[in-house]
Amino acid sequence: MMTSSLWGLSSAEIEALLLSFRISMVAVVSALPFAIIVATLLTQRHFRGRVIVDAIVHLPLILPPVVMGYLLLISFGTRAPLGHWLLTQWDIRLVFSWTGAALAAAIISFPFQVRSIRLALESIDPGLYQAAATLGAHRIDRFISITLPLALPGIIAGATTAFAASLGEFGAIITFVSNIPGETRTLPLAIYTAIQTPGGELAAARLAGLSIVLAFLGLLGSEWAMRHIRKREHS
Repeated sequence: MMTSSLWGLSSAEIEALLLSFRISMVAVVSALPFAIIVATLLTQRHFRGRVIVDAIVHLPLILPPVVMGYLLLISFGTRAPLGHWLLTQWDIRLVFSWTGAALAAAIISFPFQVRSIRLALESIDPGLYQAAATLGAHRIDRFISITLPLALPGIIAGATTAFAASLGEFGAIITFVSNIPGETRTLPLAIYTAIQTPGGELAAARLAGLSIVLAFLGLLGSEWAMRHIRKREHS
């Protein structure tokens, strides 16, 4: 196997690393708008079945990731009604593809974004909304000028946590899209492959160490961003 000079990683390992970044970024960015909407509804709306909706949103935190992968497989597989319709009508195939891995990562990490954003929204003083309404600000104006800026630390924290969780997702991805080199083999799957390969202990340890470093850097980056935003708000 050809070795690269980047941290001593092989070309296949670098491929898995870059694919992990790609999948995690797509998963977080695509899920973030929905997370903001759901968190806002759960915070500011009182409706029948709210508890059930809240439970469904957080269900991926409780269910084994393999179960979520299986549910995705029977829903979006090429022989499943929805998956077959997407394939025949729109030529979209999620199973055994990196886009399917992004979908799995987005669903698994979605509760992290919703929970963090919801906590940020709940900490906003309701008097600010009342004052803005008194001044004639409409609901959308209040959302853009008050909600989003004040919830920004929670949004960043949620997105960062979800990104880190997506980088580490294994069960749902391998169940739904398998372990295909260059297509669905992310960093955790590369570690699993190295463990299953004779003489792959060193590669597994190297990739595991890289995963720890990435998670640590993600936490530091999230903390720095939140502190920077808080300083700007108080300046």
